[in-house]
Amino acid sequence: MTLRHLKIFVAVCETGSATAAGEKLYIAQPSISLAISELEDYYGIKLFDRIGKRLHITEAGKHFLQYATHIVRLFEDMENEVKNFDTMGVIRIGASITIGNYLLPGYITQFKESHPKMDVKVVIDNSEKIQQYILSNQIDLGLIEGIIHSPYIVEHKFRDDELVMICGNDHRFANKKDIEVSQLQNESFILREAGSAGREIFDSTMTMYGLEIKPTWESISTQAIVRAVKANLGISVLPYLLVKDSIERKEISRFEIKGIRFLRSFCIIHHKNKFLTKSAKDFIELCK
Repeated sequence: MTLRHLKIFVAVCETGSATAAGEKLYIAQPSISLAISELEDYYGIKLFDRIGKRLHITEAGKHFLQYATHIVRLFEDMENEVKNFDTMGVIRIGASITIGNYLLPGYITQFKESHPKMDVKVVIDNSEKIQQYILSNQIDLGLIEGIIHSPYIVEHKFRDDELVMICGNDHRFANKKDIEVSQLQNESFILREAGSAGREIFDSTMTMYGLEIKPTWESISTQAIVRAVKANLGISVLPYLLVKDSIERKEISRFEIKGIRFLRSFCIIHHKNKFLTKSAKDFIELCK
């Protein structure tokens, strides 16, 4: 089995068809189909279900893709490193919105001081998306909060964090420290989108207490949520780092639920099959 077979398989998965993969790799479609068949025969597994004229990746294919993607990428990294040894290297980092706004700029500044020739590429998104980028090898390292959903991801905890409940200054909960969790049931909630780590923690905690909170508003924008809370349109739960300034300026108020704290950890993650360069290892240690 050759690297060519793996490149073809990855291209078919990325493009969704043998024809599109052939166009991407400048290989005739019959050769693409033959390479996939050879892979299936060699490993004795079915990589795709062929339904109509479409290919649907199987569970075995998904498992195989995790390895094939990183083998192909490792080869490309080697090629680039050897051919461009004296030029600037690249490290691709993804971060959740909280970490990307408040912690990542400082980490990158420190990293650039010790690695001035490294080019740092950054993407900011919610924690679920960052995990997906790690699995598809679109980034090398991710900085997230919340729960890891894949056995292919390795995590290194580097900092603790807390979510806090917020409301408008005129709300009946403002500055209270003994709100019963049952009192939340009939409140209007303005929450981050599903897939964000904070939303996941809040929803799972409410479920533990037998509450199902259906938000009135959902937003990917923390600023939009804070403005809506300030206007008394609802209450919310957000990372303390993101609302600290608004609370200190008395634009909004904080309150606490009796017996409940929303604690979590920040983690730096990478794929378990990822070859970590020295610079990547240095960045991990810097965060830790």
